[in-house]
Amino acid sequence: MNLNIDTIEHDTFYEIKVAGELDVYTAPELLAVLQPLHQKGTHDIHLNISEVSYMDSTGLGLFVGTLKELNKHHHELYVLGANSRIERLFDITGLKELMHVNAETEV
Repeated sequence: MNLNIDTIEHDTFYEIKVAGELDVYTAPELLAVLQPLHQKGTHDIHLNISEVSYMDSTGLGLFVGTLKELNKHHHELYVLGANSRIERLFDITGLKELMHVNAETEV
């Protein structure tokens, strides 16, 4: 399955809308979008995954790598719209304590 990715630049953050399945096969597509953005180090990243139907550990690893790069530049990663099944992945891995998952944000 393909991954659909839309990016919108706001004043202080990039909004990235992701739809489809995020797994070992599609994660490189999202990485290709995220990598140049977090390397700039100028904005937070808000990942809207409300239309992601499935995510495996590859997706989690991608988010951890993105968070590490953003933190180098004192920026944050927000993972928004995670369904209950995906949010549970963040809970049981402890990643919800490290990044903003389904947190309220100001736009």
